[in-house]
Amino acid sequence: MRDGGRIAAAIEILETLESRHQPVKDAVRDWGKAHRFAGSGDRAWIGGLVLDALRHKLSVSEAMQAGTPRALAIGTAGRVWGMTADEIDEVFEADDHAPEALSEAEREGLKRDISDAPMHVRGDFPEWLEESLVRAFGEAAAEEGRQLSSRAPVDLRANEVKVDFDKAFKEVSSKIKSAEESSLVKLGLRIPLRDPRAKSAAAESIPAYGKGWVEVQDIGSQLAALAAAPKMGAQVLDYCAGAGGKTLALSALLHNTGQVHAWDLDWRRLRAIWPRLKRADTRNVQVHDGKENESLAQCLDAMDVVFCDAPCTGTGTWRRRPDAKWRLKPTALEKRMSEQDTVLERAQRYVKPGGRLVYVTCSVLPEENGDRVQAFLDSGAPFKPLPALEVMAASGGLAEGAEEVLEKCVTDLGALQLSPGRTDTDGFYICVLERSS
Repeated sequence: MRDGGRIAAAIEILETLESRHQPVKDAVRDWGKAHRFAGSGDRAWIGGLVLDALRHKLSVSEAMQAGTPRALAIGTAGRVWGMTADEIDEVFEADDHAPEALSEAEREGLKRDISDAPMHVRGDFPEWLEESLVRAFGEAAAEEGRQLSSRAPVDLRANEVKVDFDKAFKEVSSKIKSAEESSLVKLGLRIPLRDPRAKSAAAESIPAYGKGWVEVQDIGSQLAALAAAPKMGAQVLDYCAGAGGKTLALSALLHNTGQVHAWDLDWRRLRAIWPRLKRADTRNVQVHDGKENESLAQCLDAMDVVFCDAPCTGTGTWRRRPDAKWRLKPTALEKRMSEQDTVLERAQRYVKPGGRLVYVTCSVLPEENGDRVQAFLDSGAPFKPLPALEVMAASGGLAEGAEEVLEKCVTDLGALQLSPGRTDTDGFYICVLERSS
């Protein structure tokens, strides 16, 4: 396919999303099934344009003075991907399957200055979240919104249970030349952003992944795991284990000593953990997939660390799920806040005296983060906050110079608020609490 036809395909998919309200990945997949002539490179190009159009939906609509699928696709190709109006005209003229030629209004939109637009437009986030993001980031809220609208790199964690970091890095970089070491965590590897118009291999296709030498995990998530800082032989409960990404990281920190108990309210989410445990050669994880009171009875008042990656709105992952930010509603935030209160109240029961409760979300909203922890402490819970950065540094897992970067992320209660703008990671909140009695 030529680029003109690819832009036309992106417009078609955006029209489908507008009428059917289906997940973007499903819409791109369905288009590919219906157009078998499109190769994998074509689908990657088209899917990339659709995702970037959703990432920059408000700012592109403002510039183009229209929010139609055509305006979004063309505006994104020009304003985000850097194609000039003349270049777009050329690819349209050279392709019988391309959209109609640019109008004068569209040509103007490709160069319109929107620096005076409202904050939520410049930051590409829902207007109703502006107050929350200003609470979180102050004057940098619009810039943080723009960073949350960017593309995310692929991050990997070397699995020292099976291989040392240098060997893992050598293996990965032999297949992906652009791979680099993380500047924040010692075991982190990063595959930087690629050209949005190019096809790249999935991380899971790297031989090192199949060998269990590396695991896909955002650097922010790796930092959150370091906040547990368990000692060798410790008993750890991953209370909201999900698919097991942090369970694996916690297990690796223990070097297969002690025990990591993995449990999740939705046992179906735990299904993905089994092949991951096997591939990583993890032998100190016990998966609990029954009712909480029965499955975790042995853990009451017995855990050195209880790790809670609480259910949240996922605002910190907008780089990876751009369509999710436009579906988020105030009622969903209220529901998550209630769930987070319940998680903290129930999870605290498993922490032994002197043990730690680590509260984590992949959100940048204070309502889900510091507000929830403060409400928990105000309820009389026998916990006190610890400086999360000090705990992470004591784990020995931070890269040289990381503390200086992370100091800028310290917020109330000694917690950390990571973000794409501050740390070039997903937006994780990390708070460490110690049980006093």
